[in-house]
Amino acid sequence: MTQKVAETLSGGKIHFVASNSTAGQSALQDMLAAYGQCDASKAEVVVALGGDGFMLRTLHRLLPGNLPVYGMKIGNVGFLMNRYREEGLRERLIAANSVELNPLRMVVVTESGNESTALAINEVALFRQMNQAAHVRILINGTVKVKELICDGVLVSTTAGSTAYNLSAHGPILPLGTEALALTPISPFRPRRWRGAVLPASSRIRFEILDNYKRPVSATADAHEVRNVLSVDVFEDKGVVLKLMFDPDHSLEERILDEQFL
Repeated sequence: MTQKVAETLSGGKIHFVASNSTAGQSALQDMLAAYGQCDASKAEVVVALGGDGFMLRTLHRLLPGNLPVYGMKIGNVGFLMNRYREEGLRERLIAANSVELNPLRMVVVTESGNESTALAINEVALFRQMNQAAHVRILINGTVKVKELICDGVLVSTTAGSTAYNLSAHGPILPLGTEALALTPISPFRPRRWRGAVLPASSRIRFEILDNYKRPVSATADAHEVRNVLSVDVFEDKGVVLKLMFDPDHSLEERILDEQFL
């Protein structure tokens, strides 16, 4: 999953993007003054200046392109980012490792009969829309595994997203390379003792909403939301590959491992 990218990078063709924050825009101007700006269509690498939220938005905007993205932390949270430093960027890019990730694909059918699809780099999550708990049936590869989950919601997380919302919902941390997905309930009421499951990455997960008119449910793929859903299918899309770059001493694998000891 981790590989060197020095063979394909000269370190010179860089396209910079930055969050709209004051700090992000200031860092962008400093980087443009130092390194210039290569058009995205001709760039070898995209350097994203911001936090994890901005990194996710950048990765979504770049789909279905194949450019690696090297993030530098400007925001408050930077789990997917490297340390910000203006000097030596070209050398850092040449020395960086690349991590390849496959996003989740969410396929939703709504009450109106419409079908929509979206990609999630972190997680696909279902949430109750009103004050009453959601009632959800869960199928794995066509087999019913949870007949009726009564909950505030439920999510499916990638390895990269397992330390985000999944962790705050008491889901497991998944080291990169485990070829697994985390299935995690959000505030479950019944079954009383079910706390989720770790599934093979090849699994196809289906959520069916029970009593959908009385207990409406929305579904999100990262920041993309669909309301009043009837069913949600989730699976890893092997046809889409995302490339994130990290300094050798600041690897994503190591940070995911370290999270388990905090």
